[in-house]
Amino acid sequence: MNTGAYSGYIANDIELKQTPNGVSVCRFRVAVRRPNKKDTTDFIDFVAWRQKAEFVSRYFRKGQWIEISGCLTTYKWEDKATGKPRYG
Repeated sequence: MNTGAYSGYIANDIELKQTPNGVSVCRFRVAVRRPNKKDTTDFIDFVAWRQKAEFVSRYFRKGQWIEISGCLTTYKWEDKATGKPRYG
């Protein structure tokens, strides 16, 4: 099962964008405290698509608490400057 649940504070301004096909998308980073580790915070990047992207961009702002659940997805691309593979 590939699901996760995260909660924390939004660490950046959320900007709603459109793909060339007109699909709504927004990217944002959340500061998530690591459980059982004092003073340890991870900054995790999230992407919301379509209606969820529109909802997040409309109702959430930097500094607000957010709770997120969904599937974890990684992606691979080639760095244009070096030609080396990159992962996100």
